[in-house]
This record gives sequence, C-alpha cells and structure tokens, in this order.
Amino acid sequence: MTPDHRPDPDQLLARLRADGQRARHGRLRIYFGASAGVGKTWSMLSAAQREHAAGRDVVAGVVETHGRAETAALLEGLPQLPPRALPYRGRTLAEFDLDGALARRPDVLLVDELAHSNAPGSRHAKRWQDVEELLDAGIEVWTALNVQHLESLNGTVGAITGVRVHETVPDSVLDGADEVVLVDATPDELTARLAAGKVYLPRQAERAARNFFRKGNLIALREIALRRTAEHVEDDVRGWRIEQSAAGPAADAAPPWNTSGALLACVGPGDGADQTVRAAARLAGQLNVRWHAAYVETPRLQRLPAARRDQVLAVLKLAADLGAQPEVLTGGDVALALALQARRLNCATLVMGRAQNARCWLRRDMARSIARQAPALDVVLVARAGRVRRLAQAVPGTVPQPGEDARHHPARRAGYAWAAAASVALTLLAGPLAGVLDLTNIVMLFLLGVVGVAIRFGRGPAALAALLNVAAFDFFFVPPRLSLGVSDVQYVVTFAVMLGMGLLVGQLMAGLRFAAGVSDSRAQRVLALFDLARELSAALEAQQVAAIGERSVRGQFGGQALVLRADADDQLVLPAHAPPGFDAEVAAWAFRQGQPAGLGTATLAAQTWHYLPLAAPMRVRGVLALEPAHPRWLLIPEQARQLDTLARQIAIALERVHYVEVARQAEVEMASERLRNALLGALSHDVRTPLTALIALAESLQAAQPPLPPAQAEAAHALAAQAREIGALVGNLLDMARIESSGAVALRREWQSVEEAVGAAIRAARPALGGKAVQTALQPDLPLVEFDAVLIERVLVNLLENAAKYGAPPIVVRAHATPDALVLTVRDHGPGLPSALQGHTDALFDKFTRGEAESATPGVGLGLAICRAIVEAHHGRIGAANAVPDALGAGAEFTVTLPRRPPPAMPD
Repeated sequence: MTPDHRPDPDQLLARLRADGQRARHGRLRIYFGASAGVGKTWSMLSAAQREHAAGRDVVAGVVETHGRAETAALLEGLPQLPPRALPYRGRTLAEFDLDGALARRPDVLLVDELAHSNAPGSRHAKRWQDVEELLDAGIEVWTALNVQHLESLNGTVGAITGVRVHETVPDSVLDGADEVVLVDATPDELTARLAAGKVYLPRQAERAARNFFRKGNLIALREIALRRTAEHVEDDVRGWRIEQSAAGPAADAAPPWNTSGALLACVGPGDGADQTVRAAARLAGQLNVRWHAAYVETPRLQRLPAARRDQVLAVLKLAADLGAQPEVLTGGDVALALALQARRLNCATLVMGRAQNARCWLRRDMARSIARQAPALDVVLVARAGRVRRLAQAVPGTVPQPGEDARHHPARRAGYAWAAAASVALTLLAGPLAGVLDLTNIVMLFLLGVVGVAIRFGRGPAALAALLNVAAFDFFFVPPRLSLGVSDVQYVVTFAVMLGMGLLVGQLMAGLRFAAGVSDSRAQRVLALFDLARELSAALEAQQVAAIGERSVRGQFGGQALVLRADADDQLVLPAHAPPGFDAEVAAWAFRQGQPAGLGTATLAAQTWHYLPLAAPMRVRGVLALEPAHPRWLLIPEQARQLDTLARQIAIALERVHYVEVARQAEVEMASERLRNALLGALSHDVRTPLTALIALAESLQAAQPPLPPAQAEAAHALAAQAREIGALVGNLLDMARIESSGAVALRREWQSVEEAVGAAIRAARPALGGKAVQTALQPDLPLVEFDAVLIERVLVNLLENAAKYGAPPIVVRAHATPDALVLTVRDHGPGLPSALQGHTDALFDKFTRGEAESATPGVGLGLAICRAIVEAHHGRIGAANAVPDALGAGAEFTVTLPRRPPPAMPD
C-alpha cells in the first residue's frame, strides 16, 4: 500500500464507530410525500404485506386509514398492536402504546403520522420522539411524513399554501433516516383522487380543494419534496463514497460520480488565478450547483515571496466571497492532490487556468496530469484575460518591503553558511583517513554530511552541500589529488551518483520537513481546541469563560484579544480601558448584525482589529475582538476555521454558564414560590373557619333582641364589616394559592348574557362598595359571549372593589362588542393611577403589588393578580390606564378584552 493510498486513521475510527452504532440502532424508513393523499400509507402497508408474507415479524403499531377502504384492506392479516386508552377531559383517547411496542419487539413496526402530537399524559410530547426511543431499542420502524411537517420547510410551505401546520418534525429525523422512499403523484392525479373521495371525506375534500389542494400549491409542494429527497440521496452518495474510500487503493481510485455536478476551482500562484475563480463562480451559477476552491501548497510553492503568497490568500478570499468553500491542501504532487480532493467532494468538473505558452515546455501539462489521475473528471481550461485587474490587498500591511523577501531571511543565509562549514569539516575529518579508508567509504561520509544538512536546514543548503562535497572529494581525494582533473573515467560516474544522491536526499528530506511541519501545525491546533474545551468545561462564571477564551486566542494568533459579553439587557459590555485601535462602534455593529467586521472582512476592512460575533445556538452572546500578530493569518482558510471554532466554543460556554445561572435562579424562585403557596394555603384554611364564626357572631349581635344600645350596635356593625373585609382577603389568598398550585384555571365555558354577568357582579360587590354609586353603560343588544360566568363575575367584583377602595364615585361599568372581542371597562373618578406606575402599569397585576406601598387602605395586592390569571385563561387581555377626564373628573380605568366568536343560531 503506497503512502498516498494509506487509509486515514480518523476515517477508520469514525467508520468503526458508526458500524457499532448501526449494529445497536434500529433502522428507520420514511415514506415521504408532497401532501396528504399521494399514497404514503398505502405504499407502506403494501411493502409490509410483502415482508410479512416473506416471514418477517411485521406489526402495525398505529396506522391512520382516514376512512379509505383500500388502505384499510391492506391491514388485514397484519398483527396490530392494541392502542393505549388515555383519559383526557372526560374522554378516552386511543394513543400509540409505546411500552407495548417495546415489550413486543417486532422485526418491523409500522408507526404512521410521524408528526403527530401525543395526548397530554404521554411519555413524549411528539410521536417522532417515540420513534427515537424505538430505534434506540433496536427496533426497525417504518413511518410516513409530509413535506409541510418538516421544521425548516414549515414557513416556506405556509407562505405558499396559506396554511400553517403546527405539528412539525426536526430535519435531523429525515436526515438521519436509513431509507427515504419518495411517494409521488402528479397534481392532476391527486386532484382526481381528492374528487373521488379517496383522500378526505366529501365535506373535508370540498374545503381542501378550495384551499390547500390548488394545482399551483401541489406543483410547488411536489418540487420541494423532490428537491429535499434529492438532498438526502446526495448525502447518501457522499457518505458511501467516504466510507468506501477507507477500503483501499481500488476504492480510493474510484472516479467521481456526476450526480450533483459540483465544481472544483484550482487556485494557482499565477496572476490569472482570480480570473479562474470568477469563471468558476459564473459556471456554478449557470448550472445552479455548489462549488469549491482549492490551492495546493507544495514545498516549492512554500518558498514563494510573501507578496505572491498574500496574492493567493486574496484569491481564496475572493472565492469565499463568491460563494465557494476554499481549502488549502498540502502535498508534493499538485495533480494528485486535486484529483483526490475532487473525489472526496464528489466534484464532476475541475476548472483551472490555461498555462502561459512560454512556460509550457518548462513544466508538465497540468491538465493532462489531472486527466491521468482522474479520467472521469471533466477539466475546463479558463482563458487568460488580456488585462487582469490586480486584487485589492485583503489585509493591510501584509506585503513586505523590498529586501524583506523570505529567500533572504537570516535563517536561510545561516543554513547556507552551515552547509559550507559542514563540507569543510568533513574534508578536514576525512583527510587523515585517506590512507586508511577506501574512497567508497569516504564518499559515504560526504553523503552522510548531505543528509545531516538536509535534515537540519532543508533543500537549498543540502544542494549546496552536495555540490561542495563533490568538488572537495574530487580535489582532495581523487587522483591526481589537489586537482580537479580525473585520471579514471569511472570517477565521473561516482561524481554524478554522489551529486544525484545528495540532491535526491535533500529533496526527500525537504518534503518530509514540509509534511512534518504541516502535521505539527495541525496537531497544535487540535491540542489548542482540546485544551480550550477542557478549561471551558470547568468554568462556572462568565468572567472565567472570557479570560480562558482571551488566553487561548492570544496563544493561537498572538497580538491582543478581547471577549466582550452581553449583559442581561442584551447590550454589549465594553471594556473600561480599550486598547489602542479598538473601535467600540464596530464591535457593537458586529454584535447587532451577527456578522464579522473589521480586519480581513468586507465591512470596515481598514480596521486593525477583527471583530467576530460569538454566535451560540440560541443567540449572539458577545463579540471576540482580535488584533493578530500577523494579519495575513486571517486569510488562511485553516486559520480562519480555527478562529471560528474557538469563537463557537467560547459562545457555547457563555450560553451554558448563562443557562446554569438561569436554572439556579429558577430553582430558587420555584422553591420560594412553593413555600409561599404552602404558607398561603395554610393561612387561608386556618383563618377561614374562625373568621366565618366571627362574622356569624357579629351578625347575631346585630339581630339580637332586645336591640343593642346604639354604641354597641355600631361596634357590632363595624365588627361585621371588618370581618367581611378580612374574609375577602382570605378568599383572595385561597384563590391565588389554588391557581398557583394547579398551574392553570379550569374553565366552564358557556354562552352567557353579558348584562346578567354585570348585574350579578354589582350585587355581589354591594357590601364592599359601601353605598357608592355604580353606573352602567352597556351597548344595546349585546350578543351572547362564551365564557365562565362565575370567574368573569369574580373579575368584575375585584375591579369594583378596587375602584371603591382607591377611587371616587361614580363608578362606571361599560361593555361593547367588536366583531372578534368583548370589551369590559370599569372606571372610577378618583385620583387615578400613582405616578410611580406611569409606563409600568403591568406591574399592578403582579402578586402582592399595590398602587401605594404604604397605605391605610386594607389589602395585600392579590385581587388584580387573580383578575389577570382568569382573563389570560380565557385568552384575553387586561390593562390599566388613566381615564380621559370628563365632567366628573379624571380617574383610573381598567379594561378587560375577551375574544369572542359568533354565537350559535337560535332555533325558531
């Protein structure tokens, strides 16, 4: 096995790991269609009948026939799993029995309607979660899915059809399916089936034909389903080819399959590379295919001047801006590296620039070499433009000044000096041995010196050492000595072999040094990611995450680095002392837009800092600001991906710390809420019984015979009023404790008369009103509205009591109906809402919130909180505002808005 065809160890490990997971994991087959009625369930049951006839244990877990006789007929003979009875709101629902399926463990289980939402009380909220558990148990599952139920396509399909479905399935479920069977039908065929009653019942079919099942909708849905299936198949093809590439040279040499028509643009060090990239972008746009760009770094190209290398990086950035995925490859053979990259990406076409005519005789024809390496790959040669516009410098300050070329670096000059010194040392060492050793052994000493120079200093010094060693061997050791003449012609062969071996060894060692340098660089990047992940996993505070991230980025890129975090108000926290060159406005722009800016980008590229948003799965958590030691590093694709990975790790760590803090705070709040509710419940129950007895005693004193004296009668009346006031407070405490403990308000909706509800509330609030006048202004002929009369009456009573406590008479109750809502208002003519609550009136409806913290008016601030809980249970709204002043004065006004629908028709 040649080194070029050795299998990648990472790919082998990934393949073995995937094989192990597949051996334990059940297979998933999805019958995928554009809409209901294409025949997904029918196709699934037909295949199940064939498998059952072949002897496999096929069980129907849940199958929805929707009243179709031919579909129901296919269930005959198949074992069916009994449904699980689940009580819900006075009814019994038949749901899929997950535990029964796990206990039965058939070979194949049919689970229809993958996007179905399970009834409350089930183990999982969605049926696709049931399927995941079945697959984890090793059971093969067949299911059906429509395209509009995919999460990523839900909005697109809703915009096309005007119908938004609420039951969705994550795209990862379809992407992870082992088999996707496309069940297709033409729009005309589907319309005919709908008209024949084979999709829905007649009444449903008529409504569907007018809305969802229009021909234009069906055509669009069919196209989306076909494209989504093609994407899944393309992923299968690419995955199979990657899996087979580890099988050996024969599999690795397999040509790319022209299934997607992807393009690969070859970026070279010449001046026409940008023209190649632009031509590839145009061709990819015309063909509507994905495309990639690759530059092959060889040991020879590594010695290019810094200006030329920066030009290559600028071309790669241009390719990324035009939509390509750039890549820097390494290898000694450019044609082989490009051919392997094309196979790995399954590209069908390679686009490269045409060589200059003057240079064709100096080097191999690259196109022919690639054609030999990949015979099935189409090679497109791009003509050179007459005048090529020079690319703008992508990163300012990267091109060195004259005299700073890499070839004149002091380290290179020192290498050549050491090569000359090594040749002199070997000559001095071999001189005394000339009479002891044969000339053949002396030649070996000189070759050993060339190898040592090549290992330490590379190709150029090794070539110089080979030339000097040949000259020294000829002058000092070959007869006639101290002369460059040769007495024996055979020594010419020795010189040639010695020189050739020296140059060859130098070339090979230079290649090994290059490969070792690339491997060491990649290993350092991987180790940096491992270290960062380990340190971030132990961080418990956002400040620790920021410090660890800054230290890791500085270690990778040098220079200065800042991790700017977002505060609780989603505002970027800027450093107190900004370093030179840092621009807070650019950092804020990157945070708001979620896009990189500054150095090396298309936005404010003149900056010396690079600003990268810390995008976490939920939202942007901050900005990573970097001033690298070498700006050109940001243009190297591998370095750019490294920086993106570092930023993603930091963002995920910040989000984890944030949610840990949120969870801790929520846990504390839940514990305090439980304690508060327990105290409220105990207080209300323990106080209500003696309070009821106190009210009864006070009333009996008022009705005593003979009547009490006036002073005692007034005291008994005040005692009864205060007891009723305390009773109302305890009632509110008990209601709020009941609402908090149950988590929701149980409603008994019935069609009610608004006038009766308002009148009952006024009568119930008479003791609390204390004789204050109440006026009503109800719209004539108010329609019946569906609500819970007892609870809405309680809302009005609390609002009337609130107006009597804090307002002034008269209290006005108004009601009017709109086409989709009932609006109730309770207004007083008092001083209005406190000035401290202006603009924050929602706080009035929080528990234990009062208009004035210190007030002689009794109350604990629960009445309005109960009102909000009841109104929101009706899916309504409640609000408060200062009323518009009228002839009687200003005051506060509370508005309740309840949704309504047309009442049912009354019989004659």
